Amino acid sequence: MQTFFLTRNQMASLLLSLQGKSGKTPLSILQEAWAKSRETDILHGKTFGAFLSTSLPPIFEKLIKAGGSDNGLSLNEIVSLGNQIEYTNFSITSVQNWVKRDIKSLLGSPHMGKKYSIEQAAILFIVEDLKSTLDFDSIRKLLHLVFNDPQNLHDDWISPVQLYSAYSALYEDIDQNDDQVLDVHGHYAGNRNHDHIMEHIMKSKADGYVHTLDHLNKEQQETVSRILVVALVSAQTCYFQALAKRFLNASLFLHDL
Repeated sequence: MQTFFLTRNQMASLLLSLQGKSGKTPLSILQEAWAKSRETDILHGKTFGAFLSTSLPPIFEKLIKAGGSDNGLSLNEIVSLGNQIEYTNFSITSVQNWVKRDIKSLLGSPHMGKKYSIEQAAILFIVEDLKSTLDFDSIRKLLHLVFNDPQNLHDDWISPVQLYSAYSALYEDIDQNDDQVLDVHGHYAGNRNHDHIMEHIMKSKADGYVHTLDHLNKEQQETVSRILVVALVSAQTCYFQALAKRFLNASLFLHDL
């Protein structure tokens, strides 16, 4: 059975759909994501067989049945959903520690009775990415720049789902060939170092996005732009960490086999 994973951008679309803000149902978002992952099978008329060989996670089944209604998610459901994002590794124990201690000031208490809102789920997904490059103290300080009172989303400079959607879309925009490595062009043989090229590309893309946030002043836009760059670097790092773990696990498992 093939596991069904989503890109960060696809997950952001799913979150927006669950909020009723995308014009698409969760089912249509998942259908599009699955079809993209099995384009070859569909092209050769093997759609039904391809789907039968796909493992549809219970959390996706639940969201499909729920339609576009946001009834909140338990921590277990958020973890299950988060683990369907490519190159992530959530554990319920870790997330419980985050909620109780590490990011309590960011997340606040559940917004929907005993369940967490889609916006709160997005915060957890953002934190999962950022922790690939930052410690929790830095993550708190960084996100508190744009997320204010966790119980009042209306005073945020940008909503958690909007921030997650923004850097997820920018990541795919920069990775045009979908090889999980951000594309860099403009190298010159005579120059020894080219690290500034990647910085320029990410910052330019981030600047282009924040200029659409006309409710923010220039200083606030610059802050959001810098956070987007940090998030882009973190998302890229998640891929390299996952790749390293795969080779580590293969080395340990196959040793003396």
